[in-house]
Formats: sequence, structure tokens, C-alpha cells
Amino acid sequence: MKPIAYCLFDTPLGACGIAWRDGGSEGGPPAVTCFQLPEATAQATEARIARESGAHPSGAPPPAIAALIERIRKHFAGNAEDFRDIDVDLDGVGPFARQVYSAARAIPAGQTSTYGGIAEALARPGAARAVGQALGKNPIPLIIPCHRILAAGGKPGGFSAPGGLATKSRMLAFEGVAWALPPTLKSAHELRRAAARLRAQDPTLADCMSRPIAFKRSAEHSPYAALFTAIVHQQLTPKAAATILGRVKTLYPGATIPDPGELLNTPDQSLRESGLSKAKAAALKDLAIKTLDGTVPTAETIVALDDDEIARRLTSIRGVGQWTVEMLLIFNLGRMDVFPVDDYALRKGIAKVYGMPEVPSPKQLITLGDRWRPYRTVASLYLWNVVNAEVF
Repeated sequence: MKPIAYCLFDTPLGACGIAWRDGGSEGGPPAVTCFQLPEATAQATEARIARESGAHPSGAPPPAIAALIERIRKHFAGNAEDFRDIDVDLDGVGPFARQVYSAARAIPAGQTSTYGGIAEALARPGAARAVGQALGKNPIPLIIPCHRILAAGGKPGGFSAPGGLATKSRMLAFEGVAWALPPTLKSAHELRRAAARLRAQDPTLADCMSRPIAFKRSAEHSPYAALFTAIVHQQLTPKAAATILGRVKTLYPGATIPDPGELLNTPDQSLRESGLSKAKAAALKDLAIKTLDGTVPTAETIVALDDDEIARRLTSIRGVGQWTVEMLLIFNLGRMDVFPVDDYALRKGIAKVYGMPEVPSPKQLITLGDRWRPYRTVASLYLWNVVNAEVF
């Protein structure tokens, strides 16, 4: 059996990797064994394809692979292709997954199917979940176009490749297919419209909505930067946090905050001398690591991820809990339907508005919050406003 080789190449989507096995003894065309969509860095992309394919780097790809690379570049520049003519090597892939991949390859560029649709096409109508699992292990995305397969109702579904749904969204956009991103509060008009719906849905809540609220999303769009600041602020007064953050910034002249690489190269002792606790210094280093490996999405990527996926990724960072993520979802991304039940001020506002003798527990609020969907963020803003009115 011929050995496997790989190479990296630039595309409008980012640095991709491709691995192939040379043709057999008959001298046939090389067969693609693995394709890697862009990671956070070209180095990470190369490390992933080397690991996943077990291949060795190639100085120059054979002519057939070089021609395929040019087709991929043109595809990501908007000249959509199907790649159905490309030979693939699925050695080690089971028969059901092979059937799923064959059905996926039959979907033309610019069109989509669903997990259930693929299951039906395979005469396995109850196998939608198994179809999704097979696609999640697809070793040759794009050429086996799992990005063209959506969940029921045209929802994006999952995508296990780097960048998640944002990458899937961009790949489909190159082919002229788009779906709606998660709803957000983008304007005062949207806030007023949501408030009007809430008044109709819950007359009790309406009683506290006469006092206007001023909602402004943070100008900081980078999840890394937002979490960096949030970690520094944890369990500190705003004044104390600002002082420590200012000291940390002096370690990086000319930068608002350090980039992840700079942060990792900073001695822990220097961070501690700036006023950070040992736990916060460790949390910031973990944030930097998970930003570089792609766990923390970029500002461009995060907008296409749903709230649950964002929480799953970000709560894996040391020192980042659900509440911190919910604040980012509300005040950085403007997500419309976030209900931070662990927030004490929110629960205090609910107790006052609904005449509760004690501040309710987070668990007690789940049913109440259901009546405010899909505008739980806006309800929370008005309930916080009740508590702020008491303070000021």
C-alpha cells in the first residue's frame, strides 16, 4: 500500500490541509484520505492533519492533487464545485458511514439536505441521529460535503469541524446558501418591540416596565478580550478591578490587553505582582491556551454559534462559569433569550415584582422564565432595573 502524504495550502477560508494516498500498482490517480478545514493557526491546521491522517509532509503534491487544490481555492472564492469526481480513500470506514458519505456527495453545491432526508434516502427513516454521528466523523469534509446537511426545519444542526457553525455558515455562503444567525438586540427599535411583546405576555411584568432602560452592547467584540476583562473583575469592586487591570496593561506597552501568545510568555510572578491572585493568573493563562487552540471562538466565529455551544466551549476555561458566559451573551453579543438565574440581583428584582416573601432560588425561576421566551434577556434587563432604582 502506498504511503500517505499531506500538504498545507492557503484559501480564502484560511489555511487548509489535504492528505492523499498515491495510486496503486496500476498507477491510478491519488485518492484523498483526509481534508482539514482551517484551525485557529496554520500550525494548528498542520498539527491536526498530521495527527488525523498519519501522513508525512510532502514537498510538492502530485499534479492531480495540485489541480484539486486550485479547484478548492476557486470554490472558496465563490466558484462553487461539487468534487464528486474526486477519488477518496475511506479505508477503515464502516458500510453505513460509507452509504451516508455517498448520499452526501450526491448533494449539488448550492443545495442542502437534512439528517432525516439522508436517512430516508438510505431506507433507514429512524436513523437521523446515526447519520449525524457518521457525518461528525467525516474525515474528508468539503469533498464529502457534510456542511450541506442541516437539521430539521432548515436549522444549522451541528458541525464538528474547526470553527463549528460559523465555518459551516461560511462554507454554505460560498455556495449561495444562508440561514439566519441567532437573534440579537441590534437596535432600540428591537428592544421596544420585544418589550411590547413581554407586556402582552405577562401583565405582572408589565407593571415594572414603565421605567426606561438604557441597553448598550459592549464595544469589545473579541470573546478573548471580554473574558480577559471578566476574569480580572471577578469578586472585586469595579474600582479595585480597574486598578489591577491598569497594572496588568502596563506589562504590555502599546496594547490594550496582551495577545494570547504574549500572555503565555508572561511569568506568573509578574502577573501576581500586578495584583492578580494565583487563581486568576492561572485562569488567564488557560484562557490564552484555549484561545490559541480554537476553543474560544473569534469574534467572527462566535456570532454563528448558538448559546449552548458558546457555553459549552467557554465554561471549559478555568475560572469561567455559566454566569460569566451569560453576561457575555447579553452584553457583548446582545443575545435575545438569555436568563441568568444565578444572578442574585435578578432574583431580587423578581421577588419584588411578584411579591415573593423571599428571594427565589434559581430552580424556582425556570417555569416563570418560560413565559418570557424568546425575550428573556429583555425581561432580565427590566428586572435588573427594578433593583437599580432601589440603589440609586
